Amino acid sequence: EVQCRRLGEGLVQAGDSLRLSCVASGRAFARDTVAWFRQPPGKEREFVASIKVSGGATSTAESVKGRFTISRDNSKTTVYLQMNSLRPKDTAVYHCAAGPSVISSNVANQNAYYYWGQGTLVTVSS
Repeated sequence: EVQCRRLGEGLVQAGDSLRLSCVASGRAFARDTVAWFRQPPGKEREFVASIKVSGGATSTAESVKGRFTISRDNSKTTVYLQMNSLRPKDTAVYHCAAGPSVISSNVANQNAYYYWGQGTLVTVSS
């Protein structure tokens, strides 16, 4: 099981920063790939970023590259998504997901992940 949390509350304005965390519950991420996906209003869920927890290899969608950073803590129980220079187009429900057998060429495929968090809404105003 994983839990998605948002550090910071309330409406976010364009240009602001926000950090999301994905916490392992009842299990550790040790060998998992952990990813963030988001679903904008009225649109399909899309890949944002992923990290191989054991080795630290990351992958980031072009739409957020240079603004969003995925990282993990040393205990390997929490994965963060640091979001800087937020834009209104970043408005979405953000979900974290984890899976023990995600190969590097498949990190953007949501069907590759077994555990999903409940999602947290991020709203960016202009």
